[in-house]
Amino acid sequence: MSLTLILIRHAKSDWGDPSLPDHDRPLNMRGLAAAPLIGGWLDANGFAPDSVLCSTARRTQETWSGIATQLSAAPAPVVLSRALFHAEPSDILQALRGCDGRKVAVIGHNPGIGALAWSLAATPPDHPSFGSYPTGACLVLEFQTATWAEITEGTGQLQGFVTPRDLSNQT
Repeated sequence: MSLTLILIRHAKSDWGDPSLPDHDRPLNMRGLAAAPLIGGWLDANGFAPDSVLCSTARRTQETWSGIATQLSAAPAPVVLSRALFHAEPSDILQALRGCDGRKVAVIGHNPGIGALAWSLAATPPDHPSFGSYPTGACLVLEFQTATWAEITEGTGQLQGFVTPRDLSNQT
């Protein structure tokens, strides 16, 4: 039995209103356009999640909303977690271990989401942007394990990695 993990950094956010707390920043126009591109890629490749863990930040929730518009499967249940807001990799992994879905998407922030991607991948993708894990980046890993509590560093088999820029260059 295998598990699929989808690690998504929120799409590009708007810094236009300096009075907004960081947690409340929305996506900018580029981010609003990018999220559906990621959703379309996930759907086209059979990676639609059956469960979603999402930071409570506005930009992560808006990213999921944009992704979800492109998924042909029924909407996955979403668990919002304040603990994922600027979380360390260990905190993200702890939240993931409580999941029961087989294909789980985690939508969060750098540097935690990118660092977790690096630590879990058995072989990192040969992609020039993987090291910086840009906004909207999406990594899909498969684990040959029965529960999320059993996943360990360096055991995720690469299924795909894409950035919004990759997808916008295809149109």
